[in-house]
Amino acid sequence: MVALTGGSFFATLDVPQQKISRMAVSVEVRGDTIVFVAPEAGSQFMGLVSADGKALTGTWQQPGYQVALTLGYTSAQISTAKSARLTPPYREEETTVSNTAANLTLGGMLTIPAGEGPFPAVVLISDMGPQDRDAAVGDYRPMGVLADFLTRRGIAVLRFDDRGVGKSSGDYNEATPPGLVTDLQVAMRALRSRPEINSSKVGVVGHGEGGNIALLAAAQEEAPDFVVTMAASGLSGRDLVLRQQADLHRSMGASTTQMQIGVMRRQAILDVIRQTPDNAKAQRLVAIMLRETNPSIDVATARVSAGLLTTDRYRYFLDFDPVNKLSAVTCPVLLLSGTADSYIEADINLNSLQKGLKHNSSVNSRKLIGVNHMFQADPAQWTVVNGQKQPTFSPQAQEAIRQWIIVQATEKAK
Repeated sequence: MVALTGGSFFATLDVPQQKISRMAVSVEVRGDTIVFVAPEAGSQFMGLVSADGKALTGTWQQPGYQVALTLGYTSAQISTAKSARLTPPYREEETTVSNTAANLTLGGMLTIPAGEGPFPAVVLISDMGPQDRDAAVGDYRPMGVLADFLTRRGIAVLRFDDRGVGKSSGDYNEATPPGLVTDLQVAMRALRSRPEINSSKVGVVGHGEGGNIALLAAAQEEAPDFVVTMAASGLSGRDLVLRQQADLHRSMGASTTQMQIGVMRRQAILDVIRQTPDNAKAQRLVAIMLRETNPSIDVATARVSAGLLTTDRYRYFLDFDPVNKLSAVTCPVLLLSGTADSYIEADINLNSLQKGLKHNSSVNSRKLIGVNHMFQADPAQWTVVNGQKQPTFSPQAQEAIRQWIIVQATEKAK
């Protein structure tokens, strides 16, 4: 759960067994009660905060299922190792870039290798949902780890807090991917203006939706010099939602007929959203349909869910075709996906993106064995800290990204 600058919260739901990753969850605080609503799954949890503030005791509800549940709270506290962190062998600089068109500023961190340069550089773009510059999930900091790895090896890195998070202003929930492309463009401009940076070697590394945003930027006139995508989608948002709905029913032991009915109901809701531009009308219809699908959901929760499903951002997500503008991408592109990714399945999504980029002669595609959607290595490779295994950013992914960026930088220098 992420606290936003406006005082609200954003949360996501991950259920690997059901192929759910970073599903948007609304958070409503009602005194000592907290309500989490995942409208895409038709589910909610309402829990009472314990006296010590470390647990929520309540009920989880989803279509055809209701169960008592207690959620434990884990704070992403700074570890001893982090507080005792040695000065890295590179320069770190707190940076602010202004997106004047969107009337906001983005706070971030620029890391520059030791030496005079000029150095090749990348902007890191995180997956869907408002995240800080490290894309931190508990103690796992994928963008922070990747930035450190690359900078130690001669590549400058700029990573920033998403809109409404940390030191960035704005409201992430009001931004569609084209708006986030403008954030990326001002970040690239900032890098190219620096004397330590080689202005002809500025690329983008994007994770999940961030990869699709990088490709959107690459299709425009103000494009990066190269792009790396990590688990970018090759399917429309509508197709992803319906596939996830089918997986959800299968994981619950539903029959083929029950699964098909569930998918058809979800498709009907998506059709209403896409065909009803009047938001008030769309919300009324969707709220009714949600309660018909899951009568255990109360009216207030159904309205909250309907509101989330009819935002400009969600409407854009449903209709967004990641392949649509790829024919305009001419810069080199590296497509990476993990074989253990249960949300953005490697084969179908890589194949779709490759077809869209078929006219680009500088495309490389790789499947990384055992890597999941968060780009974590196989658990067997995780490091052990204080007797417990800690998730590790895939070493093979790090090295694949580093090698490819260096090749692009070297070729452009010829």
